[in-house]
Amino acid sequence: MENFIVSARKYRPQNFSTVIGQAHITTTLKNAINNNQLAHAFLFCGPRGVGKTTCARILAKTINCENRTKEGEACNTCNSCVSFDNGISMNIHELDAASNNSVEDIRTLVDQVRFAPQAGKYKVYIVDEVHMLSQAAFNAFLKTLEEPPHFAIFILATTEKHKILPTILSRCQIFDFKRITINDTIVHLQEICDKEDITAEKAGLHVIAQKSEGCMRDALSILDKIASFTGGKIDYANTLEHLNILDEDYYFRLMDHLQQQQLAEALLLFDEINQKGFEGDTFLEGFAEFIRNLLISRDVKAAGLLEVADDFREKYLQIAQQVASGWLIAALNLLSDANIGYRQSRNKRLFVEMVLIKLNYLGQAIQLVSDDQQFEKKKLTEQTKVLSFRALPVMRIKQPASVVKPERKQPVQEARLVIDKPEPATHEQVSVTINKVSGSGKSSNRLGSLEKIRNQVMQERNAGNNSKPVTEESLRAAWDAFIEKLSHRKNHSAVTNFRMADLHVADDNSFDIITSSNMHQKFIEAERSDHIHFMQAYFNNRLLTYQLILVEKEVPAESTGQPLTTKQQYQKLSEEYPLIKELRDRLKLDLDF
Repeated sequence: MENFIVSARKYRPQNFSTVIGQAHITTTLKNAINNNQLAHAFLFCGPRGVGKTTCARILAKTINCENRTKEGEACNTCNSCVSFDNGISMNIHELDAASNNSVEDIRTLVDQVRFAPQAGKYKVYIVDEVHMLSQAAFNAFLKTLEEPPHFAIFILATTEKHKILPTILSRCQIFDFKRITINDTIVHLQEICDKEDITAEKAGLHVIAQKSEGCMRDALSILDKIASFTGGKIDYANTLEHLNILDEDYYFRLMDHLQQQQLAEALLLFDEINQKGFEGDTFLEGFAEFIRNLLISRDVKAAGLLEVADDFREKYLQIAQQVASGWLIAALNLLSDANIGYRQSRNKRLFVEMVLIKLNYLGQAIQLVSDDQQFEKKKLTEQTKVLSFRALPVMRIKQPASVVKPERKQPVQEARLVIDKPEPATHEQVSVTINKVSGSGKSSNRLGSLEKIRNQVMQERNAGNNSKPVTEESLRAAWDAFIEKLSHRKNHSAVTNFRMADLHVADDNSFDIITSSNMHQKFIEAERSDHIHFMQAYFNNRLLTYQLILVEKEVPAESTGQPLTTKQQYQKLSEEYPLIKELRDRLKLDLDF
């Protein structure tokens, strides 16, 4: 029995023209070969399974081909091409950097580079997964990569370009491979199905292309599995069953239930989905993708972004016109938050059911109105709503003259804010009514009279009338009391600086604090908030303030006498900077004089 070869190896491209989805790479390489402008080092980077190693092998075979075509392709018939296809070419060397990543492996490769090829023009070294090389291996590779012999060409391939040293990147010609599109993947899968006599529906191939996420190797592996699973007959249903993907018909049915506010049917449908083994996060992500497809289907220009099977395209376009765009936007926002909160939820099933309940009543919860192509969210309220008067911001209120009068001092029991429901095309009208209650009733929310408020304001303005006089003695007493407060808080730095300050009474409501340096001034300024409240409370004068005045001391001229000893120097510094002595005491230092 003939050995089975997977499609990813059996149908590996042998020429540039058979490479799928990388036309920008293959065209550049063919032009470089035809114009004899080959670089000495290439770096192929991109996602997995998009053709990096394949293009490296095709390039290595083509530049050594003896009879290249006019298009720059290998002939596949000369001795060099035949030996390459059979895997016995002496001019092409492949190194797997994932398993040969030491500096010894790179040194062995560098030693081989010195020898010229026995046949052909170039010796090509393909280093796959080059980002796995160690730091020492990269450094050993630098010099050879920068100035190799004229017959040596290096082709490096990697999926993680950011892990490669910048010094390596600067020595290479970089080619960025892109993910293969869904349409290109479907076309290539259909060609293979025709060659292998596999019956395949386009909808099933579309699901495989979506599942592969732009990786052709994964797409071919999935195709082999499903072909074996179904006996060579691939359709939409068995593809979904084998890949464990939720059918889009469930989402269409769920959307119909939500639009008609059939909550019970929606919950039963989710239970059916859950019984099939689909997790809640898979359901939420799939429904969010479904809502996104409906949203872009509403605009003809954006319909090109719809990546679904042709059988569902018309259904998407039809349903999208029946659902309001405002509902779709709000639902997509809700599902986006739900995908984040699902991981933190303990009861996963209840969490998803709560999301379905919110979606079911989403039309009653919000109303989206369009204003110059911008959507604004407005909450729908009841006919009337009673709010507490104290929770309202300050506003101008019209009141009957008989309600509040200073001379009668009638208490008011209650104030209510009544918000009328806005009529169509009109702004919200707010009316405030204050109900008067007889003096016999008692209320917990009594409002003070206007006369009482005036008296309170006058008392606050005249708060300084009963204040204590500010004198040198009383100011020093208050100052010492605040220093004592700082001592209880163990703020020793502030205590030292407050004791060093000089005080001067300016007038009855202000005094000056004289400091000797900027640092001294900053320590006192740091306690301003607590200090000013303490002084005002001490003198019973809310108008009391102070200002800081900086008076720098003159530095005495240097004496020409005998130099100071270390002990004298320390004593002098301690007198000028008391914090030094405090630091010594706190750290319990013993000084050696």
